[in-house]
Amino acid sequence: MLRRLLFILVPLAFLLVAALALPLGTVLAQQETQRVYVDRLSDVGRFASLGDTAMRTGRLEALDSELTRYAELYGIDVAVADPAGEVVAASVPPNQAADLLDSSRVQAVMTPALAGFRPAPPTAVWPWESGPLVLAEPIGRDSEVAGVVVLVSPTDRLRASILYDWAGLLLLSLVPLTGLAASAWPLSRWVLRPVQRLDGATAAVAQGDLSVRADAAGGPPELRRLAESFNAMVDVVQKAVERQRAFVSDASHQLRNPLASLRLAVENLAPFLTGPDARTAHQDAVEEAMAMHRMLNSLLAMTRLESFSGAAPVDMDGVLAAHAGRWRVLGAQRGVTVETRVPGGLWLMAPPGGLGSVLDELMSNATRLSGGTRVELRVRSADGSDPGEESASEVAGDAAAESARGAPDMVELHVSDDGVGLTDEERAGALRRFWRAAKHQNTDGTGLGLAICAELIRGAGGELRLESGLPRPDGTGHGLDVFVRLPLAPAPRPDATHGAPHEAAHGAAHGATTGGATNGATDAIDADPSGASA
Repeated sequence: MLRRLLFILVPLAFLLVAALALPLGTVLAQQETQRVYVDRLSDVGRFASLGDTAMRTGRLEALDSELTRYAELYGIDVAVADPAGEVVAASVPPNQAADLLDSSRVQAVMTPALAGFRPAPPTAVWPWESGPLVLAEPIGRDSEVAGVVVLVSPTDRLRASILYDWAGLLLLSLVPLTGLAASAWPLSRWVLRPVQRLDGATAAVAQGDLSVRADAAGGPPELRRLAESFNAMVDVVQKAVERQRAFVSDASHQLRNPLASLRLAVENLAPFLTGPDARTAHQDAVEEAMAMHRMLNSLLAMTRLESFSGAAPVDMDGVLAAHAGRWRVLGAQRGVTVETRVPGGLWLMAPPGGLGSVLDELMSNATRLSGGTRVELRVRSADGSDPGEESASEVAGDAAAESARGAPDMVELHVSDDGVGLTDEERAGALRRFWRAAKHQNTDGTGLGLAICAELIRGAGGELRLESGLPRPDGTGHGLDVFVRLPLAPAPRPDATHGAPHEAAHGAAHGATTGGATNGATDAIDADPSGASA
């Protein structure tokens, strides 16, 4: 940000100085030109007076002598011509005088002079112009023009003088320009320091750290007020979150025990119920109590999702080592084959402590609700190709190539089944809270599990959506594919992760079963594996 601001301020300083220096340089050139013009105008006026006397008396020798001495002394050629344009006297030989008056520049000023008018003075002589300064003065009185005096003055000294003035102006302009450039760095740092601190505090708050406050000291008053307003806003948010968490804690404490007592009391009524209708009503009451308990766990989980607003590197090898065996056992119990096609050594940016539980929920839904015979977990590179048995370095290379072309550095995970699947309308609503498919209304669950998974994945900078899955064995359609897209994480150096990758990944993936405070959302998913009905 500091470089960008300097990139704006320094060129603006140059433009400002140039905007002032250019008009001033033009004025200096015009003033120097006018000074020389006035000096030459007095000389040509004197020669016009001498020429008038010489042409009336017919004595041209004195005029020739005067013009020659003037040319020798100043290096300026002068010629006197009659009304017909013929040379009468000149400071150069006659053959050169004719060539001198034949130039287009001289003719341009002679013509109005022969008509009795003094030509307009030049505005400025520029250093890059090499032509002489030409002046013409009519000879005669009143309307009678007896001839014209033409003075052709070289401009070498004039152009050198203008260049000298411009050089002094340039040196003088460097003083404020250097001051502006030198002050731009500390001024930019003074202005941007509170912005950078505010940006850091905002990023920390976005990651879920509500204890961070922006430093309101230093910088412009407007930025100090902005930092104070930001701190006040974070105070309000922190208090609201603390009140919400306190309410959740109180509700959890106050509702769990009554629900447990209610369920126990209802179950204890079983020996006293003899009629079939009473037993049916009793079983419905037990199931409703259990559903209320699951609903309470899920609602508590939704209130803790703010703890998962960030992402951390997770080793897929560790996740599979901790969970794949459970998936296969669960699938075998339900007659479903579970396959995993994940290259080794793959690291992803995933919800801290949540990726394993998210995959648990997706696998539980696929084996329990799909009605199929096969569930597959596979990884696809960012360009959509199926890596099959390729290594994680090849998947990372594909993602890096996508990143080099401007695409996000992402990897796709797919949990696909060959079951009954969902219609387009059902897939559009399946990620909403409490959503249940019509064919799963009588299945245990709250309809929150898949919504929690989507929240966790989005909090880690990824995406979760539902698509068509594997083809059904009978060829009548496709099952469901839960598409999870997560950022690719660089594999840690061996010396930094020695002895830790499996432990870190296992803790991240299996942490939901430990009951930690930061794993509340995934606790509810594990406690209620049927939470989603997708």
